[in-house]
Amino acid sequence: MDIKQNGYFHETKFIDRNGHLRTTRVPVVQELALKGLKDLPKRFISLNPDGPLLVPTSCVQDGSDSSETLLPPIDVAKLRYHGLGSEGRTQELARLAGVVKEMGMFLIVNHGIECCVLEDVKDVVKGFFGLSFEEKRESVGTYMDVDNMGYGRNFVKSEDQPLDWIDRLTMKAAPKDATDGLLVWPQKPPNFRQVMEKYVEEARKVCNDLLVALAEALSLKNHAFLQNFDHKKSEINVRVNYYPPCPRPDLALGLTPHTDASALTFLMQFGSTSGLQVLRDLKWVPVPWPADVLLVSVGDLLEIMSGGRLKSPWHRVVTQMDVERLSISLFYNPPAQAEIEPVVDGYGSSNEGYKKVVVGEYLKNYYKISPTIDKQAIKFAKEVSMVGNLQSMVSARLIVMWPPRRALIRPRLQLFCGTANKVAHWVAKAFLQDQLPLDWVSCPHPALASLIDTS
Repeated sequence: MDIKQNGYFHETKFIDRNGHLRTTRVPVVQELALKGLKDLPKRFISLNPDGPLLVPTSCVQDGSDSSETLLPPIDVAKLRYHGLGSEGRTQELARLAGVVKEMGMFLIVNHGIECCVLEDVKDVVKGFFGLSFEEKRESVGTYMDVDNMGYGRNFVKSEDQPLDWIDRLTMKAAPKDATDGLLVWPQKPPNFRQVMEKYVEEARKVCNDLLVALAEALSLKNHAFLQNFDHKKSEINVRVNYYPPCPRPDLALGLTPHTDASALTFLMQFGSTSGLQVLRDLKWVPVPWPADVLLVSVGDLLEIMSGGRLKSPWHRVVTQMDVERLSISLFYNPPAQAEIEPVVDGYGSSNEGYKKVVVGEYLKNYYKISPTIDKQAIKFAKEVSMVGNLQSMVSARLIVMWPPRRALIRPRLQLFCGTANKVAHWVAKAFLQDQLPLDWVSCPHPALASLIDTS
């Protein structure tokens, strides 16, 4: 199908490899689905959605695991209880520590958010996506930045990038005095913002309680993580994800593999059909997600704060042929101006592989990949040394190596080709030329010298 004949497009902005701000048009997935497509437009073909990972020294395993990853639900009410006979809380903290260390995400029950609040959120979201395309576009304001808040598509980085099978609505919910993103709240349904802000405040309370519990589960002081947050200045973004039925779920992804940049990601879905998959033992494993149960995932910022004790999980969303899906992601972050660093434990030690970062700078570089800016998201996250950054980029935890993902990481690596660090220079150059051996990340440093000498 020629998507140019569709006539319905989102305009989205991105920074190209030369550092120029560009605008491109991408098709509205909901409108494509309404046409009853039998074939998938080429722009949405991910080439090999189950493509291999670049892994050090081990064999590559293709495909998805048909088995499911069971996430034991965590009882938030037990985590909140500090009274006499709190053995149940101790046990629940142990369960939380086990699942979050293993999976990086967990389900929660008894969280205290009333069912009527959740149902109201579902009603206004369904009401918005039930509007015509023209009504949706007129109802939502614009925020002209590469963040692409509002109604449209995020994370478009090039004209030829394979697209995810998704439409999004993104809003900034906090801080209240922020001007960016506050103009994009839908005007229809008329109670949309009121309902969503009620949900946001309830979710914030749960996130704060979970941050305390997570610190205690790691045997840290209970406010070790929460001390980085401020009720008036902490940032909360809300993203509504709409996945219409897809004619070829074997060729398209609902959401490309990624880790979240947030501290915590707080998710709710509509119904019990889940397309979420998490990377486990080098395979994509479906995550069963019962109806009316919420899910919480560790983000990059919390990984930094925990000094790597917690890991932000690689996850993706697959598409369904006959099912329409909606979900809401709430991203909870410290204030943009805040500096975060690994928490020092009671023994005075922390993981030195993570450096102090400014939250706003990290997030900016997560969303804006530009070869002209010497501050890349990956540079802030995992390693202090430049070579360590490169290792992180091409290790199994960070790069999914089918061609679309290789194209996305290329601008970051181009930065290192101009560095004075010879090892970093030649490793980046070799990777860009597809000459990097699969097991290089496990090689001792002298082995990299041969790469330098022969280049």
